[in-house]
Amino acid sequence: MAKQAERRAATRAAILATARRLMGRQGFAATSMDEVAAQVGLAKGAVYHHFPSKAALFEAVFEAVSADLAREVAAAARGAPDVLAAMAAAIRFYFTACADGERARVILQDGPAVLGWGRWREIDEAYFGGGIPRGLAAAMEQGLVARQPVEPLARLLLGAVTEGAMACAGRSDLPQAAAAYAEAAAGLLESLRRR
Repeated sequence: MAKQAERRAATRAAILATARRLMGRQGFAATSMDEVAAQVGLAKGAVYHHFPSKAALFEAVFEAVSADLAREVAAAARGAPDVLAAMAAAIRFYFTACADGERARVILQDGPAVLGWGRWREIDEAYFGGGIPRGLAAAMEQGLVARQPVEPLARLLLGAVTEGAMACAGRSDLPQAAAAYAEAAAGLLESLRRR
């Protein structure tokens, strides 16, 4: 029984890795379940056994890309001198990482279109949005930011970062645009610092 579960997990992982590569390179619309199945060496029905639809497969890809990016964002923030500097470093890294073509396609271009805005926001908040209110609360606790209601301020900052990311998504100069938006968002965050 354990071997069957291991095989099932390995097959699912292979499907997910292949779909991630294909959807990252050519996008959701241009990737077919037939192509995923062929590249994994499975019948299309086997792919549908693990993922009931192409949209479900994309959601799993989106979650995997988001989880990897969240780990990298957290690592980029480590070692900052204080929580505000860590948040600024995280925002800069997020924009830079999302400027990568495959991540940009999955997270910023296809994500909202395929998942719908509500589901995209829900997943994004689980990986990234929750860090903003926690960081602001810690910054207030440490006296770096004036005390005020955390939730409205966090929503406004998250909205600014999200809007910036979406504004960068379809640009031909994505790396340059991402760098400019990253600096603007980090500056906005730093403007909250008590002097």
